[in-house]
Amino acid sequence: MALSQSRLMLQPRPPSRGLKRLRPTEETRNAGVAGINTIDTTTRPIEFYRSLPKVELHRHLEGSLRFETVLDVVRSYQLDVPDTSLLRSLVQVQENEPLTFQNFLSKFATLRLIYRSPEIIARVTLEAIADAAADNVRYLELRFTPVALSKLRGFPLSQVMDWVMDAARQGEKEHGVTTRLIASVNRHEGVALAGQVAYLAAERKDRGIVGLDLAGNEPGFPAGPFASAFQVAQESGLQVTAHAGEWDGGENVAEAIQKLGAMRIGHGIRVLEAPAALQLARQCGTPFEVCITSNYQSGAVKQLKNHPLARMLAEGLNVTINTDDPSISQIALSDEYRVFCETLSFPLEILRERVLAAARAAFLPETEREALAQALEREYDSLLAATT
Repeated sequence: MALSQSRLMLQPRPPSRGLKRLRPTEETRNAGVAGINTIDTTTRPIEFYRSLPKVELHRHLEGSLRFETVLDVVRSYQLDVPDTSLLRSLVQVQENEPLTFQNFLSKFATLRLIYRSPEIIARVTLEAIADAAADNVRYLELRFTPVALSKLRGFPLSQVMDWVMDAARQGEKEHGVTTRLIASVNRHEGVALAGQVAYLAAERKDRGIVGLDLAGNEPGFPAGPFASAFQVAQESGLQVTAHAGEWDGGENVAEAIQKLGAMRIGHGIRVLEAPAALQLARQCGTPFEVCITSNYQSGAVKQLKNHPLARMLAEGLNVTINTDDPSISQIALSDEYRVFCETLSFPLEILRERVLAAARAAFLPETEREALAQALEREYDSLLAATT
């Protein structure tokens, strides 16, 4: 079989149980101003960033496959790939490629050809958690798309979800990374499938699935039609996040909050273009799951050094730092922390605040969130004291 390129909303609802709306505080506002006015030009070895404890709220399982695993599956199933270099270009962004969302999403179409057995799905889940552990991620929310994992072989959605949950429990136990799962649905794959996934996720909310996510091709696929699926999720006690304001207008952020009841926003970098959405997100204290390198590689941001994250902080938005698709982007969360500090010139104190913000935005019960944040705060305070 040949591998080919292609990638592949109601009044605002009250917060879901377990996660409070975060109001912007003076500390949050000052963090943005400090990050802009206090320029830090310090350079540090990547080992320093690897040593930092981390929180990851936005990582796709389907974008986290090790290249070696992809190659192993290709060889085991005798898929038609002329050479390894071509395969790498089909599943990872290369330096000479166009920085567009079409090119970025094309990697997922090839990756969908890899999910050929329950064992492969379990393997990539375990390896994603192992890789997070190796990067010193203490808390991981791994989102996965049941439709993507099931489509090639026609696996039942329910079984695919169970395979991922079982592997995630095993990975958490083996590697010591607190891991929670978010079931993701794609805008461009329709409301009916989203409804099925929402129902199945709700049935599994006490077995590791903590949320429902809306992802996929944002332009041309509004969030409104998915409101009923996300209402099912919320009424069951699941949390809600949604990709919005990434490749399309910032008004989509308001749509996700108001029509889906989104507690967090994936990416959301174009919210700065929509004053009403900006005000709403600021008033709600909505956490933004920003993925710096991914935004650049997908063409959402034209220059890495001009990423709008700094402006978002200055506007009082609650920003967190994430990878999105680490294998496709060929990065780890350590690399994103380094870009935050050394390309965007934020001091370590602001990085600390953003990591703690991520901990307090986790889809965990309040007591667990606060315990995570306090443990990280103590560790960062010790690390920062040692660097001064």
